[in-house]
Amino acid sequence: MTASGTRKLFGTDGIRAVAGEPPLDPTTINAVGLALAHTLRKAGAPTDRSSSVGWQPRVLLGRDTRESSPWIATTLAAALRQAGAQVESAGVIPTPAVAFLARRHGFHAGVVVSASHNPWADNGIKLFGGDGFKLPDAVELAIEDEIFHHAARIEPPDPQSLPPVEDSSAFAADYIDFLLACVPGLSLRGLRIVVDCANGAAAAIAPELFRRLNPEGRAEITLLNIAPSGRNINLNCGALHPEFVAAEVKAGGAHLGLTFDGDADRCLLADSHGNVVNGDAILLMAARDLKDRGLLAGDLVVATTMSNMGLEAALKRSGIRMARAPVGDRYVLEEMQRANAALGGEQSGHILFPHLATTGDGLLTALVVLDLLARSGKSAHTQSIEELTADLKVFPQTIVNVRVREKKPLDAIPAVAAAMRAAEEALKDTGRVVIRYSGTEPLARVMIEAENREEMNRHAQAIANAIRAELGGV
Repeated sequence: MTASGTRKLFGTDGIRAVAGEPPLDPTTINAVGLALAHTLRKAGAPTDRSSSVGWQPRVLLGRDTRESSPWIATTLAAALRQAGAQVESAGVIPTPAVAFLARRHGFHAGVVVSASHNPWADNGIKLFGGDGFKLPDAVELAIEDEIFHHAARIEPPDPQSLPPVEDSSAFAADYIDFLLACVPGLSLRGLRIVVDCANGAAAAIAPELFRRLNPEGRAEITLLNIAPSGRNINLNCGALHPEFVAAEVKAGGAHLGLTFDGDADRCLLADSHGNVVNGDAILLMAARDLKDRGLLAGDLVVATTMSNMGLEAALKRSGIRMARAPVGDRYVLEEMQRANAALGGEQSGHILFPHLATTGDGLLTALVVLDLLARSGKSAHTQSIEELTADLKVFPQTIVNVRVREKKPLDAIPAVAAAMRAAEEALKDTGRVVIRYSGTEPLARVMIEAENREEMNRHAQAIANAIRAELGGV
């Protein structure tokens, strides 16, 4: 590995790769732990020499349910301790829980071992500061420089020779208390709800959370995919496959379905007719609710370039403006902070409520939706979500993913640029063209939205074929 002035390891959501292979091999993982501890020590040690002697930064670990997560967490913990950090583990727990707990308990950093929505064989490392926010790009770059330094000089121990990390269940209990405090007085009485935990981190929290929300058993709550095997995370279920919970809702005559991704920072819904309700609809419901209560600062919502034009039109009818940020929750948050916005999120179900949390939280989003439905006075019948989003007229939208071998600037490739220009000129005011690389996978994403479905699909395939011809990977 060689250092660079731009980030090589960290994508938009941490380091992510096939577990056991670079950059998620034991050597690099060990170097990540050493680098993080050294960076924290340099940044946070007391200036008073006598006080700084023996000072140790505190780091909280969490992980998802992947087969590789325990050994990666063990390797990280050993390296952090070797470099002088104190380490505690929350065990299997959602990513946003680590962000909350790091801030609540005065840790200097939080580390999550998870690859979110990726297949089980992948894994990743996400870093949070002691303030509960993802680390700034500059800090991640400094950590990368340290990683390159240590990986080249230090042989890591065999993960199988290291003692397992000792988990504390107190952290999960504290997180559940926080979630319940965000929706005081919430009643689920009379509701039939299906909850899909994706065999991921939500499976460690949702059973106790919904037990406490339903102490007298007056709601019917069905929990699905709560038996992780290490290899079934996101497998034909969860927010990556929301059609699963939608079908379960329809088959069981439920009022509502909730579904999460592997690390539970996203939430999607299903209405009583078995229709998938994505993040755009959640943003619409939440924005109108906040506006009605005088809590939507500047009557502004921050979405992304992927959010549907129909959302923008529906918000406008309610006197709410919509700004667009690049895809990625960190970029949504940056725009929210710049504009002092009270709500933001992504079509994927990653929703940000800065008055409640520092990062997107799927379980929190689910509770906020349940709470606003209850307060709407319409939750006693099956039309609540449908009615609250009835005027959201979604433009046809397609996303074509193209696996690529490298990520060259797309507008610098003549054939791709020509296909993009042709689409933009043809659609003009009747659609949108958004082409971008995934921040976590070797994919180019071609998104086209248009009134005419046939024209939309034709241009999407033309652009995808041009990318495939120039950059297509295995």
